[in-house]
Amino acid sequence: MPHATGPLLTREIADALRAARDAGDGTWTGSLDLDRSTTQAALSPVHWRWQDREFPYPDRLKDRTIHYWDGEAFVPASRYGRALYKLVPTAWGAPTFEIDGIKMLPTAKVSPFEDARAKVALVEPRGRRVLDTCGGLGYFAAGCLEAGAAQILSFEKSEDVLWLRTLNPWSPDPDAPEHGGRLQLRHSDVSQAIAQLPDAGVDAILHDPPRFGIAGELYSQAFYDQLARVLRRGGKLFHYTGTPNRLTSGRDVPREVSRRLETAGFRTQRALDGVLAQRR
Repeated sequence: MPHATGPLLTREIADALRAARDAGDGTWTGSLDLDRSTTQAALSPVHWRWQDREFPYPDRLKDRTIHYWDGEAFVPASRYGRALYKLVPTAWGAPTFEIDGIKMLPTAKVSPFEDARAKVALVEPRGRRVLDTCGGLGYFAAGCLEAGAAQILSFEKSEDVLWLRTLNPWSPDPDAPEHGGRLQLRHSDVSQAIAQLPDAGVDAILHDPPRFGIAGELYSQAFYDQLARVLRRGGKLFHYTGTPNRLTSGRDVPREVSRRLETAGFRTQRALDGVLAQRR
């Protein structure tokens, strides 16, 4: 799916456009792509103009919502699949996304984009082939591209998440010429597709699965055995775990993950909000 090129509005941006018009300003300067860049829009009483296109001033938009131009109006960047998938603005520019109201990426203390960069650095991707098991909005893949990875093979199971990526200017476009074909994005379930990958075919792995209750198969011994099979000896893997259920049940998911990874043939250690492992 091609990436959208239209303006993106939040309630704050729409309010700023109207305020500039009401103040008698002829132009407004700000971001229409979630702080990826700064641009100018020409203002008139009934519409505003950007990149040779005219847009209406929208009515008061929804809070905590990104709106895109669908050709007729500014509508929320959300849709129903098996659940409600929604692109959500953050204070950092780069958005997160929610599934049925559950936030999928950390945003409280750091940009989800910067958070991904820190985790990517753990697996040292420069010049290497990287497996990105659960692509999401593509922030791991973007970090790998920036760090000089030779190739990134990224899987994403959800068609709805892939659609959100086309609206998100922070998500890398696999077809962008500047990426030189290094990013391969596949609409596929990695828990099944991994069986088709060759032995020792990748140099590093980034594994950011949904929580265990949603995708328990991605925490299974069988899947970790497959991760060990496709990763070359000495290669590194970062596995996001968070600390779910720690306060409510005392369950230590990172420890459980570490034990299974060690059984599969890894040495492990805690790192950031997950487990860093190296193939023995």
